[in-house]
Amino acid sequence: MPPLFDLAGKRLLIFVVAYNAEKTVAEVLGRIPDALRQPGVEVLVIDDFSTDQTFAAGRRFRQDGLQITLLRTPENQGYGGNQKLGYRYAIDHGFDLVALVHGDGQYAPEKLPDLLAPLVAGEADAVFGSRMIHKADALKGGMPLYKWVGNQALTRLQNALLGSHLSEFHSGYRLYAVAALAQIPFERNSNHFHFDTEIIVQLVLRGLRIVERPIPTFYGDEICRVDGLRYAWDVIKTMLGCRAHGMGILYDRRFDVGAPGKAAEPLKLGYPSSHSVTLEAARPGERVLVWGAGSEALLEPLARKGVCAEARQGEAVPSDLSGFAQISLLAAVEHFADPEGFAEALRAAVSRTRPEIFVTTANVAFFITRGMLFLGAFHYGSRGILDRAHTRLFTFQSLQALLQQAGYTVLEARGLPAPFPKSLGDNWLSRALVRVNEALIGIAPGLFAYEIVLRAKVQPTVAALLAETAETSAALHRQSEESLGS
Repeated sequence: MPPLFDLAGKRLLIFVVAYNAEKTVAEVLGRIPDALRQPGVEVLVIDDFSTDQTFAAGRRFRQDGLQITLLRTPENQGYGGNQKLGYRYAIDHGFDLVALVHGDGQYAPEKLPDLLAPLVAGEADAVFGSRMIHKADALKGGMPLYKWVGNQALTRLQNALLGSHLSEFHSGYRLYAVAALAQIPFERNSNHFHFDTEIIVQLVLRGLRIVERPIPTFYGDEICRVDGLRYAWDVIKTMLGCRAHGMGILYDRRFDVGAPGKAAEPLKLGYPSSHSVTLEAARPGERVLVWGAGSEALLEPLARKGVCAEARQGEAVPSDLSGFAQISLLAAVEHFADPEGFAEALRAAVSRTRPEIFVTTANVAFFITRGMLFLGAFHYGSRGILDRAHTRLFTFQSLQALLQQAGYTVLEARGLPAPFPKSLGDNWLSRALVRVNEALIGIAPGLFAYEIVLRAKVQPTVAALLAETAETSAALHRQSEESLGS
């Protein structure tokens, strides 16, 4: 009897997905290493409504030291749907680790201790068995050449789009820390085979650690239930959707993983943006109020320019904002419940001094948003034009109308390009896209501007103008009396 594998006090669930595995499931269970037959280890077999005698074969299996729970779904859930059940079981029953094993025997249960080691040592949040760390071995193990080529081509594309460095995305031999699974929305994933791709994306976006370990390749006489072309297309759609979500173009709840410890969004400087417009317009020696998104972060570059700047958030307007030469409302008005009331309150607060006002907001008529509407999609997301925190959406015309009706004179309206360097990194491609976007804005700003910037002048309120009139008139009266007295 070999020594037991040291799980360091962790509870392990060996989760066997099974569909029409009557001929193989008992053999797979029998190959679970003796080193794992110990207290704290449970084997869960979920028969996904097989049309053969998989459930009966599982019931007949008996092995000393192996605690087995056998379940059968009331209807077929699909490969991804079956996994969801097993991972939910692991979470609900307080397991620390879960190892996914296939009931058809394609992945060797004998490798479980080796794959478990990084998880037990706290070196990983997920461990994947990879057939492609030593690529030639996959062919020697019987992987068909077309699958071998397709596997590598898809993996290369996926790494490029996700910024990862995995040797293989398409192995089904997966082990997870249950605490890691609890951090990602795996239940939102597909019930089909590309569930495996979606969960990798979620792990990477969440910043969780993935370790790969080599495993042998085995292709027996099991029936392949994967439609290769559909699977490849589903994978590509998933990766493109993930990339669009990351760029703020589209929103997909699967990829909204709420990464912890996320750093504040960087300033958009070095290319046309709301931040650069504010910085360029501010004049040394003047007082500037920056209101809204990125306001705190802008204080340092403004100070380096010799500008005395203050930052402010929220919709409440102080009764007096005199002393500021410029007020920049950066992506603020779209978050307000009553932007019209805010604009009027701001006008009243600065009516005596009348600083220059800059207002920036996302352009809901941007061509990407129009394209989404054409396709019947209008999804609010975590950021971008359709940020879920936005309560109002604006076009050039509607934003100008808001200011004009609140008593401002719009002096200039301009469009800004999409923040490609922020989404794609500051490189030649993102800079080229900014230049192309600027050229298109010159042709049709309402269609191609990602962001709107209005420069406005405050017109005094009637009350303020009446007060100024009275003061001016009193001064004139005094001058007249002084001249008559002399």
